[in-house]
Amino acid sequence: MNSGESGSMKTKLTNSDVNTFLNTIKNEQKRDDAFVISKLMQKVTKSEPRIWGTSIVGFGDNSYKLANGREIKWFKVGFSPRKANFALYLSPCLKMPERLLKKLGKYKTAKACIYIDKIESINLSVLQELIKASLS
Repeated sequence: MNSGESGSMKTKLTNSDVNTFLNTIKNEQKRDDAFVISKLMQKVTKSEPRIWGTSIVGFGDNSYKLANGREIKWFKVGFSPRKANFALYLSPCLKMPERLLKKLGKYKTAKACIYIDKIESINLSVLQELIKASLS
């Protein structure tokens, strides 16, 4: 972990290798999907993927001011290949564009996260537009 990262946040930037992490995913389809999502986010953000905490692949750098006034370092967009689904982390400031969500496919959402089971159940070009919207 980087010593310059914010104080009490549990999830911090690490020096772990992204490909090594993604290759530990046992389910072949989920592993393949994780690489597709990683390549898509890298293409849109023009940023290298980096591991945050133990299981989040993040792209780009951002700072957010918390309600208590403290500033934290975080990624611009990212994802976590969880056992049940993928959590796609978009900008916490983004109000998800309804017109895009209607075209995305099968998903669930909460705040700045979109949860998908597999990429074949969503429209990747719509996901690309959501990532772009998250960066602006």
